[in-house]
Amino acid sequence: MEYTQLGRTGLKVSRLVLGTMNFGPQTDEADSHAIMDAALGAGVNFFDTANVYGWRENKGRTEEIIGAWFAKGGGRRDKTVLATKVYGTMAPEGEEWPNFERLSALNIRRAVEASLKRLRTDHIDLYQFHHVDRATPWEEIWQAIDVLIQQGKILYAGSSNFAGWHIAQANEAAARRGSLGLVSEQCLYNLVERRAEMEVIPAAEHYGLGVIPWSPLHGGLLGGALRKQREGGGARSTSGRSADALKSREQREQIQAYEDLCDKHGVEPGDVGLAWLLTRPGVTGPIVGPRTQGQWDSALRAVRLELSEEFLTSLDEIFPGPGPSPEAFAW
Repeated sequence: MEYTQLGRTGLKVSRLVLGTMNFGPQTDEADSHAIMDAALGAGVNFFDTANVYGWRENKGRTEEIIGAWFAKGGGRRDKTVLATKVYGTMAPEGEEWPNFERLSALNIRRAVEASLKRLRTDHIDLYQFHHVDRATPWEEIWQAIDVLIQQGKILYAGSSNFAGWHIAQANEAAARRGSLGLVSEQCLYNLVERRAEMEVIPAAEHYGLGVIPWSPLHGGLLGGALRKQREGGGARSTSGRSADALKSREQREQIQAYEDLCDKHGVEPGDVGLAWLLTRPGVTGPIVGPRTQGQWDSALRAVRLELSEEFLTSLDEIFPGPGPSPEAFAW
């Protein structure tokens, strides 16, 4: 496994991130534990989750599954760089109650304590804001985070789904306090969805944030969706984000050109989608959220796959990026 430093920090993390969103809703505890064991065995030390995973009445279930895995011992917690998130409501299902969501100092404190309990650990390595909170001032957010850092309950703070100017706003506010600020940004970024290149990734690079792409295969679209449709095994490829994309004739032709390119070079589309992200400036590593052991095993190949300049040029021709801002939308 290859490792890199997370943004401007001294923290070393693997270039693949194990995403756990499916643990609980789609993958039972035993299989989830097996996948985590396999990840650690392959040298992957960066695990990502969120307090809301498990969803609806099972919110928090994913963190509980991870906590039960840590409790097995064997150095699991010490070897893992643990990232979780705060923002979504954790109020009991069906109840609307204030201060159980977003980024108020009260909810941050409440959410951290609850996550620590579910995760069966005394600290969170990377605590991420799952979304920007337009109603809470950054001075309040950083005050709450600084207290938690001083208490040793979290080590670093990161963002997710922020605009470029949100990253700037957050880190300028942190600098005024003498705080470290955001060290990572988790954003939607893949060959199909490259708008992050306009402002989010440049802002992250400027402020020293590691970029952690989520949905690296765009919901399965870049994982051989058309081939799986033809073979009759593409349940995942014909739902959600993939299904919406494939309704477009232009996008279907684009994906077909991509799959043809991969076939020409004898490589799997899913491997290429992940490997391409590993070539992008500022990217720490993509989040891979497997439902099965087989899916995780196939993702590990991407770290070893080297894409030639010719291949990268061909990918840019199929999936042209938006270009830098403001030139992308102005003269």
